[in-house]
Amino acid sequence: MPAPDFPVFDLSRFENAAPEERRRLGAAVDAICRNTGFLAVSGHGVPQATIDKAWNAARDFFDRPAEEKNEARAPYAGYPYGYLGPQSEALAKSRNVDTPPDLKESFNGGPATVPGGLTDKDALAFCYAETIWPVAPDGFREAWQAYYAAMEDLAARIMRVFAVALDLPESFFAAAIDRPISALRALNYPDQETPPEPGQLRAGAHTDYGSLTILLPQAGSGGLEIFTPEGEWRAVPPVPGAFVINIGDLMALWTNDRWVSTLHRVVNPESDGSGSSRRQSFAFFHQPNWDYEIACIPSCLEPGTTPKYEPVLSGPYLMGKFKSTVKAA
Repeated sequence: MPAPDFPVFDLSRFENAAPEERRRLGAAVDAICRNTGFLAVSGHGVPQATIDKAWNAARDFFDRPAEEKNEARAPYAGYPYGYLGPQSEALAKSRNVDTPPDLKESFNGGPATVPGGLTDKDALAFCYAETIWPVAPDGFREAWQAYYAAMEDLAARIMRVFAVALDLPESFFAAAIDRPISALRALNYPDQETPPEPGQLRAGAHTDYGSLTILLPQAGSGGLEIFTPEGEWRAVPPVPGAFVINIGDLMALWTNDRWVSTLHRVVNPESDGSGSSRRQSFAFFHQPNWDYEIACIPSCLEPGTTPKYEPVLSGPYLMGKFKSTVKAA
């Protein structure tokens, strides 16, 4: 059951509201993002059939023998898409914390098309690299791309909420995300048949890198935790019918730390002998256009102060963060 104080935001209510009510709801989102940067979003309108097809296809893929999954393996360390086998990365290293590799495997896919006229070699080799699709199960690619498209649309709608929450025109972020370099990741945390190494987690403590993340955790599962402003780790519960949203580092930079890019992790299950502790999730990492400069929003800068951060380009920033987490071949 969700914690009684975990915020749930009804997106359909916002989208159907009059301007005054939208501003009030936006102010509530602003308060959440100043505090933890995590909330659940209901009323999202994503068809359950789209969710179920992608979820079941990922489950079927992860159930397959290792040699079959490895046919879709990323061809080298640092390649962003395709299958990443167990213990291929350590997310804590993105914060310069050295830990054993994370206890998970994943399948990753990027944008479906390359924008016309794009010539940047790094962009073409990284964010627009080819997704290495598995041969089986049947329908995997179609189910995946339908879910990706639904998440891309949902992320754009949430960014409109964020604009209102920051007292900006609702379309403020539109030019930054009309060619997003977002990625979708299906994660499988297998049953742990041997004890973890000291300091080894299912996903080490990290912040996400982009504008926002749309997470679909397994119903009834545990393990996801955030680090609260009070300095404690707190469980984030799955909310039935809702996605869990958290903001990333670029949104914190955009807002000059008005909004929090919250540290989070996935902890190991307790060994109580009660049955399977396997866990699956989907994470959609929404990322602004490759060449968009992320700089402090003027409305987030107090009079007489200067921005805390130098501007960065969305794509190169993401590429550097991602490559810092990948286990060397």
